[in-house]
Amino acid sequence: MSSATHLKLPLTFDVLRLQEDLARAATSNWIRHFNTRDYVKEWSCISLRSVDGRTDHILPLDNANFQDTEILRQCPYFQHVIAQFACEKTSIRLMSLEAGGEIKEHRDQGTSFEDGITRLHIPIQTTPQVLFRLDGTEVHFSAGDTWYLNANCLHGVRNQSQQARVHLMLDCVSNDWLQQLFLESGWIAPEAARYPDPNINDANVAEVVAALRRGGQPSALLMANELEAIAALTLAP
Repeated sequence: MSSATHLKLPLTFDVLRLQEDLARAATSNWIRHFNTRDYVKEWSCISLRSVDGRTDHILPLDNANFQDTEILRQCPYFQHVIAQFACEKTSIRLMSLEAGGEIKEHRDQGTSFEDGITRLHIPIQTTPQVLFRLDGTEVHFSAGDTWYLNANCLHGVRNQSQQARVHLMLDCVSNDWLQQLFLESGWIAPEAARYPDPNINDANVAEVVAALRRGGQPSALLMANELEAIAALTLAP
Protein backbone atom coordinates (compact mmCIF):
# COMPACT_ATOMS: atom_id res chain seq x y z
CA MET A 1 0.00 0.00 0.00
CA SER A 2 1.31 3.45 -0.86
CA SER A 3 1.52 6.43 1.45
CA ALA A 4 1.70 10.15 0.82
CA THR A 5 4.64 10.32 3.23
CA HIS A 6 6.79 7.26 2.47
CA LEU A 7 7.14 4.15 0.34
CA LYS A 8 9.23 0.98 0.54
CA LEU A 9 10.81 0.27 -2.86
CA PRO A 10 11.75 -3.21 -4.18
CA LEU A 11 15.53 -2.68 -3.97
CA THR A 12 17.35 -4.40 -1.11
CA PHE A 13 21.10 -4.41 -0.48
CA ASP A 14 23.64 -6.45 1.53
CA VAL A 15 23.80 -4.90 5.00
CA LEU A 16 27.23 -6.37 5.83
CA ARG A 17 28.76 -4.94 2.64
CA LEU A 18 27.08 -1.60 3.34
CA GLN A 19 28.63 -1.64 6.81
CA GLU A 20 32.06 -2.48 5.40
CA ASP A 21 31.94 0.63 3.22
CA LEU A 22 30.58 2.63 6.15
CA ALA A 23 33.71 1.66 8.09
CA ARG A 24 35.86 2.90 5.20
CA ALA A 25 33.99 6.18 4.91
CA ALA A 26 33.88 6.77 8.66
CA THR A 27 37.64 7.30 8.76
CA SER A 28 36.76 10.75 7.36
CA ASN A 29 35.43 13.53 9.54
CA TRP A 30 31.70 13.66 10.21
CA ILE A 31 30.29 17.16 9.69
CA ARG A 32 27.57 18.43 12.01
CA HIS A 33 24.27 19.07 10.21
CA PHE A 34 23.77 22.77 9.49
CA ASN A 35 20.24 22.97 11.01
CA THR A 36 21.61 23.00 14.54
CA ARG A 37 18.28 24.08 16.10
CA ASP A 38 16.47 21.08 14.62
CA TYR A 39 18.07 18.25 16.57
CA VAL A 40 19.16 16.97 19.98
CA LYS A 41 22.61 15.38 20.44
CA GLU A 42 24.64 14.74 17.30
CA TRP A 43 23.24 14.67 13.76
CA SER A 44 26.11 14.57 11.29
CA CYS A 45 26.98 13.80 7.68
CA ILE A 46 29.70 12.51 5.37
CA SER A 47 29.47 13.69 1.76
CA LEU A 48 29.69 11.02 -0.93
CA ARG A 49 28.43 13.26 -3.74
CA SER A 50 28.46 17.00 -3.24
CA VAL A 51 28.95 20.40 -4.83
CA ASP A 52 32.20 20.20 -6.82
CA GLY A 53 32.96 16.90 -5.08
CA ARG A 54 33.97 18.65 -1.86
CA THR A 55 34.18 16.48 1.24
CA ASP A 56 33.56 19.54 3.45
CA HIS A 57 30.30 20.52 1.72
CA ILE A 58 26.96 19.01 2.80
CA LEU A 59 24.43 21.55 1.47
CA PRO A 60 22.06 20.09 -1.18
CA LEU A 61 22.00 23.25 -3.33
CA ASP A 62 19.85 23.68 -6.43
CA ASN A 63 21.48 23.86 -9.87
CA ALA A 64 24.94 23.08 -8.49
CA ASN A 65 27.77 21.07 -10.02
CA PHE A 66 27.47 17.79 -8.11
CA GLN A 67 30.34 15.32 -8.32
CA ASP A 68 31.42 12.17 -6.49
CA THR A 69 33.79 12.78 -3.59
CA GLU A 70 37.07 11.02 -2.97
CA ILE A 71 35.38 9.24 -0.07
CA LEU A 72 32.86 7.59 -2.42
CA ARG A 73 35.66 6.48 -4.73
CA GLN A 74 37.06 4.45 -1.81
CA CYS A 75 33.72 2.65 -1.25
CA PRO A 76 33.05 0.10 -4.02
CA TYR A 77 29.78 -1.26 -2.67
CA PHE A 78 28.30 2.22 -2.21
CA GLN A 79 29.20 2.84 -5.85
CA HIS A 80 27.41 -0.37 -6.85
CA VAL A 81 24.32 0.55 -4.84
CA ILE A 82 24.12 4.05 -6.29
CA ALA A 83 24.49 2.70 -9.83
CA GLN A 84 21.29 0.66 -9.42
CA PHE A 85 19.24 3.85 -9.54
CA ALA A 86 18.70 4.79 -13.18
CA CYS A 87 18.33 8.50 -12.58
CA GLU A 88 20.43 11.58 -12.04
CA LYS A 89 21.69 12.05 -8.48
CA THR A 90 22.46 15.33 -6.78
CA SER A 91 23.49 15.19 -3.10
CA ILE A 92 24.43 11.80 -1.60
CA ARG A 93 25.31 11.66 2.09
CA LEU A 94 25.78 9.34 5.01
CA MET A 95 23.52 10.60 7.80
CA SER A 96 24.26 9.64 11.40
CA LEU A 97 22.01 10.27 14.40
CA GLU A 98 23.66 9.64 17.75
CA ALA A 99 22.23 7.10 20.21
CA GLY A 100 19.49 8.85 22.15
CA GLY A 101 19.35 11.61 19.54
CA GLU A 102 16.32 13.26 18.04
CA ILE A 103 15.67 15.19 14.84
CA LYS A 104 12.82 17.55 15.58
CA GLU A 105 9.80 17.56 13.31
CA HIS A 106 10.25 19.85 10.30
CA ARG A 107 9.57 20.11 6.58
CA ASP A 108 12.09 20.21 3.71
CA GLN A 109 10.26 22.14 1.03
CA GLY A 110 10.68 20.99 -2.56
CA THR A 111 11.81 17.46 -1.73
CA SER A 112 9.07 15.17 -2.98
CA PHE A 113 8.78 13.10 -6.14
CA GLU A 114 6.23 15.57 -7.50
CA ASP A 115 8.60 18.49 -6.88
CA GLY A 116 11.34 16.82 -8.93
CA ILE A 117 13.62 15.66 -6.08
CA THR A 118 13.11 12.11 -4.81
CA ARG A 119 14.78 11.55 -1.44
CA LEU A 120 15.73 7.92 -0.79
CA HIS A 121 17.01 6.35 2.43
CA ILE A 122 18.95 3.08 2.70
CA PRO A 123 19.48 2.26 6.39
CA ILE A 124 22.92 0.79 7.10
CA GLN A 125 22.96 0.75 10.90
CA THR A 126 19.62 0.81 12.67
CA THR A 127 17.28 -1.03 15.07
CA PRO A 128 13.49 -1.09 15.49
CA GLN A 129 14.01 1.53 18.21
CA VAL A 130 14.75 4.10 15.49
CA LEU A 131 11.42 5.60 14.48
CA PHE A 132 10.46 8.25 11.96
CA ARG A 133 7.35 10.27 12.73
CA LEU A 134 5.69 11.19 9.43
CA ASP A 135 2.63 13.42 9.64
CA GLY A 136 1.88 11.84 13.01
CA THR A 137 2.51 8.20 12.03
CA GLU A 138 5.55 6.30 13.37
CA VAL A 139 7.51 4.19 10.86
CA HIS A 140 10.72 2.16 11.13
CA PHE A 141 12.92 2.09 8.01
CA SER A 142 14.44 -1.41 7.90
CA ALA A 143 18.14 -2.02 7.24
CA GLY A 144 19.29 -2.68 3.68
CA ASP A 145 15.94 -1.71 2.18
CA THR A 146 15.24 1.34 0.04
CA TRP A 147 12.74 3.84 1.41
CA TYR A 148 11.27 6.94 -0.21
CA LEU A 149 10.61 9.80 2.18
CA ASN A 150 8.41 12.69 1.08
CA ALA A 151 10.33 15.29 3.04
CA ASN A 152 7.64 17.89 2.36
CA CYS A 153 5.62 16.18 5.08
CA LEU A 154 6.09 17.01 8.75
CA HIS A 155 8.79 14.55 9.76
CA GLY A 156 11.21 13.83 12.57
CA VAL A 157 13.26 10.94 13.94
CA ARG A 158 14.00 9.51 17.39
CA ASN A 159 16.89 7.12 17.98
CA GLN A 160 16.06 5.33 21.22
CA SER A 161 18.68 2.64 20.64
CA GLN A 162 22.15 2.28 22.13
CA GLN A 163 24.02 2.92 18.87
CA ALA A 164 24.19 5.59 16.20
CA ARG A 165 21.70 5.27 13.38
CA VAL A 166 23.32 5.64 9.95
CA HIS A 167 21.49 5.94 6.62
CA LEU A 168 22.77 6.29 3.07
CA MET A 169 20.64 9.11 1.69
CA LEU A 170 20.30 9.87 -2.03
CA ASP A 171 18.65 12.91 -3.54
CA CYS A 172 17.56 11.78 -7.01
CA VAL A 173 16.08 13.75 -9.88
CA SER A 174 12.59 12.36 -10.49
CA ASN A 175 12.20 10.64 -13.84
CA ASP A 176 10.13 7.99 -15.65
CA TRP A 177 12.26 5.12 -14.27
CA LEU A 178 11.58 6.21 -10.70
CA GLN A 179 7.90 6.74 -11.42
CA GLN A 180 7.60 3.20 -12.78
CA LEU A 181 9.40 1.83 -9.73
CA PHE A 182 7.01 3.74 -7.48
CA LEU A 183 3.96 2.47 -9.36
CA GLU A 184 5.20 -1.13 -9.10
CA SER A 185 5.53 -0.57 -5.33
CA GLY A 186 1.90 0.49 -4.95
CA TRP A 187 2.34 4.24 -5.14
CA ILE A 188 -0.70 6.26 -6.13
CA ALA A 189 0.20 9.53 -7.80
CA PRO A 190 -1.47 12.51 -6.10
CA GLU A 191 -4.09 14.31 -8.12
CA ALA A 192 -2.97 17.53 -9.74
CA ALA A 193 -4.40 20.69 -8.22
CA ARG A 194 -7.61 21.65 -10.04
CA TYR A 195 -7.54 25.34 -9.24
CA PRO A 196 -4.69 27.87 -9.50
CA ASP A 197 -4.99 28.79 -5.80
CA PRO A 198 -4.73 26.00 -3.18
CA ASN A 199 -7.36 27.79 -1.08
CA ILE A 200 -9.98 27.30 -3.80
CA ASN A 201 -11.84 24.01 -3.98
CA ASP A 202 -15.05 22.50 -5.33
CA ALA A 203 -16.95 23.51 -2.20
CA ASN A 204 -16.13 27.24 -2.33
CA VAL A 205 -15.43 27.96 -6.01
CA ALA A 206 -18.92 29.40 -6.67
CA GLU A 207 -18.50 31.80 -3.73
CA VAL A 208 -15.06 32.88 -4.97
CA VAL A 209 -16.39 33.47 -8.49
CA ALA A 210 -19.24 35.61 -7.14
CA ALA A 211 -16.82 37.70 -5.08
CA LEU A 212 -14.56 38.24 -8.08
CA ARG A 213 -17.50 39.37 -10.22
CA ARG A 214 -18.64 41.80 -7.55
CA GLY A 215 -15.19 43.39 -7.64
CA GLY A 216 -15.64 44.15 -11.30
CA GLN A 217 -11.94 44.59 -12.12
CA PRO A 218 -10.91 43.20 -15.54
CA SER A 219 -8.31 40.87 -14.02
CA ALA A 220 -10.87 39.62 -11.47
CA LEU A 221 -13.42 38.97 -14.21
CA LEU A 222 -10.84 37.00 -16.21
CA MET A 223 -10.05 34.91 -13.13
CA ALA A 224 -13.77 34.35 -12.52
CA ASN A 225 -14.19 33.09 -16.09
CA GLU A 226 -11.21 30.74 -15.68
CA LEU A 227 -12.53 29.34 -12.41
CA GLU A 228 -15.98 28.83 -13.88
CA ALA A 229 -14.51 26.93 -16.81
CA ILE A 230 -12.49 24.66 -14.49
CA ALA A 231 -15.50 24.10 -12.24
CA ALA A 232 -17.71 23.26 -15.21
CA LEU A 233 -15.30 20.48 -16.24
CA THR A 234 -14.71 19.26 -12.69
CA LEU A 235 -18.32 19.25 -11.50
CA ALA A 236 -19.94 18.02 -14.70
CA PRO A 237 -22.03 14.85 -14.17
